Amino acid sequence: MKKPFTFYIVSGLIILAVIGVAVSLISNPAGFLQRIAVIVIIGAAVYFLFQRFNRYNPSKREQRAFIKAAKKSKRRFNNNKESGTANGRKGSVGSITSIKKSRKKSSPHLTVIEGKKGKKKNRASL
Repeated sequence: MKKPFTFYIVSGLIILAVIGVAVSLISNPAGFLQRIAVIVIIGAAVYFLFQRFNRYNPSKREQRAFIKAAKKSKRRFNNNKESGTANGRKGSVGSITSIKKSRKKSSPHLTVIEGKKGKKKNRASL
């Protein structure tokens, strides 16, 4: 029962809007066209500003790089899984070394920070 009620309200508002636009166009056509032109210009300016700031957002570029790296990692993981034997163990040692040799070297701007990853932190107890 709610569906027809909201349908009547929305269609009534649309009809009133069309009547208002028609009356405004008939009574003052120059003012109507001026208002429409101002609305279009402001909308275009907001759109272009939004596109300019949205396009140069560095986080979006980083997100694309992350998605690309995730796909590459997933492909490599699937390839390693396929090369394993039925027992779940990986293939021969020769295939692992050939994979290591075929990998590209990491980019020069990326560095590995060495540290004690296996050691737990000494935290004070309360």
